[in-house]
Amino acid sequence: MTSDSYDVRFWQTEVRKDRPTPYRVRWLVNGRRFGESFVKIALADSFKAQLISAARRGEAFDLETGLPESMVRKLRDVTFFDHAMEFTAVTWKDAAAKSRVSVIETLSRVVPVVTRDLKGAPDPDVLRAALRKSLNQGPTAGIPDQAEARALAWLARASRPLSAFQDESVVCDVLDALATRLDGKAAAPDYYARRRRVLHRVLGYAVRKKRLPKNPLSKQNLPEGWTAPEKPEEAVDPRSVGSPALIASMIAACAGIGRDQGPRFAALYGCMYYAMMRPSEVAALTRAGCQLPRTGWGYLTFADSSPAAGRAFTDDGTVHEQRGLKGRTRGRAGEGQQTRRPVRKVPIPPELVTLLRAHISRFGTGPDGRLFRSENGNIIHPSTWWQVWQKVRARALTEQQRATPLLRRPYDLRHSGVTWRLNSGVPPTPVAAWAGHSVEVLMRVYAKCMTGLEDVWITRMDDTLHLAENQQKPEPPE
Repeated sequence: MTSDSYDVRFWQTEVRKDRPTPYRVRWLVNGRRFGESFVKIALADSFKAQLISAARRGEAFDLETGLPESMVRKLRDVTFFDHAMEFTAVTWKDAAAKSRVSVIETLSRVVPVVTRDLKGAPDPDVLRAALRKSLNQGPTAGIPDQAEARALAWLARASRPLSAFQDESVVCDVLDALATRLDGKAAAPDYYARRRRVLHRVLGYAVRKKRLPKNPLSKQNLPEGWTAPEKPEEAVDPRSVGSPALIASMIAACAGIGRDQGPRFAALYGCMYYAMMRPSEVAALTRAGCQLPRTGWGYLTFADSSPAAGRAFTDDGTVHEQRGLKGRTRGRAGEGQQTRRPVRKVPIPPELVTLLRAHISRFGTGPDGRLFRSENGNIIHPSTWWQVWQKVRARALTEQQRATPLLRRPYDLRHSGVTWRLNSGVPPTPVAAWAGHSVEVLMRVYAKCMTGLEDVWITRMDDTLHLAENQQKPEPPE
């Protein structure tokens, strides 16, 4: 049901001489009666003229207040700081922990920009720290100290109204902040794009609350002449992809890193390559999801992930959040129904089967069945993945190779695994399903990696063509 209407009718101003405010403006919005009383006839006529002008401009009238959109926005205008606080409070519960991080990161950067130049401005670092605590709706957000509390008090006075976003100069200042790092250097395109998406949602909420007439960050509303950073490159850099032989040697190199540290990571890195798993998916892998025969190919089946967002952003105060697979909504169950659990089942080669069997034999599993844990039994932190991988690169790669993007990050193992399957001739549809992508995303992201195989494809087409020709040759006469 809509909350506004263009069906507006005006009645003659009513005069009630026995009332303190005798002059009453009366009008109908979609059949609903509204009225506003004034002491003097001139005030009543002025108010009525504003209503009529709004109707002639084509403004919709609010069914709750009876006022045109422009008046409702003035009535509901709040400071950007208050709006940001309300947005995080409303959206926190249903947001993923990683999304919460992005929201706090974006708003703590932008809210200080939309302020008036008042005396007593706090140190910018103190103000951002205060915002990170005050905007955070989690139980472990922390309490602002005295300096941060003073900074928030200043911000409450200095924050400009949300309607300031109708000024293009303010929008430009905000966009510049999104596109700039704290050290003054240009932000990476993907970093800017992520923050802009967050702020677009924040201002979209303002439109829904009728605090803004339109979203100033929508493409068609951006200030003329403002140039955004280049669109981030989605395609995988082919230089970062390793060959099967190289990756096998790097996984084997894990055995030489410490007594237990390196060996603990061999199967973990193997899952990222041979099963194309994301780090958060590997972190949630359990023994029940592993089909590991003594010979031949096995399967990994998984429906959960454990992304690391930080204690301040999870509901239970732990570093990792327990969620479903990326990009796959679990859905809500109806009465008497069970929620759907999206599941991925990935075939894995004997090499990974062997790695996993050896890992389970040596390190066992956690009480919840998880395969990969730290020496203390906790979920392994992403920074540890990175540190161990740098040790692997130092042992397995030459100095010249280490100077290139070749397998610089653990995540490059996943990219290499997808590339290996595609370049082996596996059709994109099953590869996309195994990797948790759509086919469209798969082909866009990995297009540059599918190179150097022209001879393979030509040979296959040639074989197929000749096979078809032989099948169609007429039989010689008897």
